[in-house]
Amino acid sequence: MKRFRKHVMAAVFVLMLVGTGVAGDVTGKWTAEFDTMVGVQKYAFDFAVEGETLTGEIVADRAGEKEELNLAEGRVSGDRISFVENMTYQGQTVRVAYEGKIAGDEIRLTRDVGGFVQEELVAKRVTE
Repeated sequence: MKRFRKHVMAAVFVLMLVGTGVAGDVTGKWTAEFDTMVGVQKYAFDFAVEGETLTGEIVADRAGEKEELNLAEGRVSGDRISFVENMTYQGQTVRVAYEGKIAGDEIRLTRDVGGFVQEELVAKRVTE
């Protein structure tokens, strides 16, 4: 009985590690295109993860105007992701906070634009 319990506990531990590693693996390039109050926006994300810390770059195309930014406050925990984009809009810096859920090659995100508007989008992994 003790031997069986050890095997079950080991199997549970391995499954927890595998599930967490796969769900939170966002390292790489992702794209999203979504409609907003100011028109269609196209985003490219390049994520890197170390532990639960998310870093990376964002290239935003808003109405033909491109902006390249480093993401801030990035975190990944299991299948949850969050980060901040400090975008420039009409000469002002606007904080855009993202929260979402990772599901394979998609990330379903909600973004809060300056505390005024919430938008939903889906980022898809770029496969080569």
